[in-house]
Amino acid sequence: MKRFLWPLLIFLSLAFFLGLGLISSSRDNAQELPSPLIGKASPHFSLPRLDQLEKIATPQDLAGQVWLLNVWASWCVSCREEHPVLLRFARQHQVPLIGLNYKDKVDAAEAWLNQFGNPYLWSVIDADGRVGIDYGVYGVPESFVIDKRGVIRLKHVGVLTDSVVNNKLLPLIAKLENE
Repeated sequence: MKRFLWPLLIFLSLAFFLGLGLISSSRDNAQELPSPLIGKASPHFSLPRLDQLEKIATPQDLAGQVWLLNVWASWCVSCREEHPVLLRFARQHQVPLIGLNYKDKVDAAEAWLNQFGNPYLWSVIDADGRVGIDYGVYGVPESFVIDKRGVIRLKHVGVLTDSVVNNKLLPLIAKLENE
């Protein structure tokens, strides 16, 4: 009987500590996942623009500017929730808002922006997801604040809300604009 009791006690102990870990991690802001790219140069890309397929865009097109890169897709349900926030952000003209259309079909992405509005200065097409991998994208939507030197200063995983924009992005952007 005792030999069956020890494995049960070990299992219960492990379950208890794993449960504690889940509870404490849920208290943390799940949107702030650590990224090894914070403080490093944003990965280079050279991708076609969604609005002008013959035109290639790169991060160098934004050199000397603070900008926001938003990873989105027409198939992304959460992107639909985030979209009104991006439209309001774009109307404020704080910084260029650039879209990275992730693993999407061009026709679907164009139709989505036509239906819901286009907040982006321009969007680039990352059809195979390689640029997303370079940026460490977990899933869509995700957003990155990039400073004037092309350095990633913030990664936000998940839906941008008005609260996140007003309390996190805009103060950081103002700080970076003044550097």
